Amino acid sequence: MTESPPREVHRLKANSVSLTGVVFMAVATAAPITAMTGSLPIAVGSGNGTGAPAGYLFATVVLTVFSVGYIAMAKRITAAGAFYGYISHGLGRIAGMASGMLAVLAYIVLEASVVGVFSYFARTTVHDQLGVELPWILYAAAMLAVTAVLAHFDISLTAKALGVMLIAEIAVLFAVATAVLVHGGGPDGIPVEPVNPKNAFTGASAGLGLFFVFGSWVGFESTAMYGEESRDPKRVIPRATLISVIGVGLLYIYVSWMTIAGNGLAGSVTVSSSADPLDLFFGPAQTFLGAWAVDAFQWLLITGSFACGTAFHQCASRYLYAIGREGFLHPALGRTHPSHGSPYLASSAQSAIAVALVAGFWLTGQDPYLHLYTLLAILGTMAILIVQTLCSFAVIGYFRTHHPEDRHWFRTLVAPLLGGAGMIAVVALLVINMDTAAGEAADSLFFRAIPWIVGLVFCGGLGLGWYLKARQPHRYEIIGRIVLEDAAERTTGPRQPSATA
Repeated sequence: MTESPPREVHRLKANSVSLTGVVFMAVATAAPITAMTGSLPIAVGSGNGTGAPAGYLFATVVLTVFSVGYIAMAKRITAAGAFYGYISHGLGRIAGMASGMLAVLAYIVLEASVVGVFSYFARTTVHDQLGVELPWILYAAAMLAVTAVLAHFDISLTAKALGVMLIAEIAVLFAVATAVLVHGGGPDGIPVEPVNPKNAFTGASAGLGLFFVFGSWVGFESTAMYGEESRDPKRVIPRATLISVIGVGLLYIYVSWMTIAGNGLAGSVTVSSSADPLDLFFGPAQTFLGAWAVDAFQWLLITGSFACGTAFHQCASRYLYAIGREGFLHPALGRTHPSHGSPYLASSAQSAIAVALVAGFWLTGQDPYLHLYTLLAILGTMAILIVQTLCSFAVIGYFRTHHPEDRHWFRTLVAPLLGGAGMIAVVALLVINMDTAAGEAADSLFFRAIPWIVGLVFCGGLGLGWYLKARQPHRYEIIGRIVLEDAAERTTGPRQPSATA
């Protein structure tokens, strides 16, 4: 085997973020308030109806099983490009490069997507409550600028800012749900049908409902990206992953159940199918807490979507950094700030790409919600779900070839198989229901191009991997191999990441 030549590796700043900070970053990416308001009305109105909370219960179980294998990998491999490194080790460098490129695509477009929904919420709320009408592009520009500034500094600053926003959005969701519970629910009291597991698979289109339910977790896997910056990666990342998956799942089940209870069974379906589906949440907030809760809810939709987009920016930056420090795309992407230890050049590149995407939709007269948010969310979700699927099978391959002594019948075989099967099912649900998910944007050329974009990026990654293997074996050997060799708790400062197979 050809040895890779020694090369300098720029380090992310170690000890920058605690367990709490990693959880904040991951949960902010999942964006509970945005996920609830964006997914639950569709699931109830057009999907599995009032069985949507059971859908969240089912998804919590499936994603927890998926996380078992993911955590097993996280205990062995610490790298900023989580899926990229995991799949490179488990399924080979070529699959790893293809998956890494697909993950980069996913997180790049997901930030721009959330900028769209942020702009929509901001424009609507400011107009409704303050009477000020401004173009949505101004809100988008403001979010992109603030996000870029936060990302320039070390991750602890972003984690603290997102933590405040996250606590606020969870608080209002929990307050409305608990008010419904305390008052004994709405017209039907507190019905148990919504959490009956069998009702997850009933309704007008259970497949559509389940897709939107699973989509509410996109971003939870980002915990592993912060391993190099956490204080004890081998412990922090597994714990943060489970807390994110199970904690978010319990919140979704509770909030969706109480929201349906507050509106009543029939009323929930009617409101979700109306011209104002957000009334599914605003109605109980008004009834059980008062007008102030509706106002607070609207403002927190803005801060929640901002937190989500900022977290996706951090994800995209770390993937660009992870691939850049190995000499792919552009080596400059792998540099870190001399003082803050942030991937500042990768972050600047991500900001430039996000600006270009947002500007492209604006210049062509597209709507920030119907087009920018919806189309890029479908593209990013499709890409990341495919990578998650491959990661499940990478767990099996990794422990079979690298650490057979640690193989476990459930943790490294059955759980990854079940998780992979679940992910395949979710990808299939997305493909089957793409037209419905896209709504009015389904007629656009960009929508029709989404599967082709995903396929071309993945095949491009495969082609690059094969080319490097044939023509530049010294570069091929390093694919996904720059990881942090640090299995012990950090107490004396950062250590040098190294290239290792």
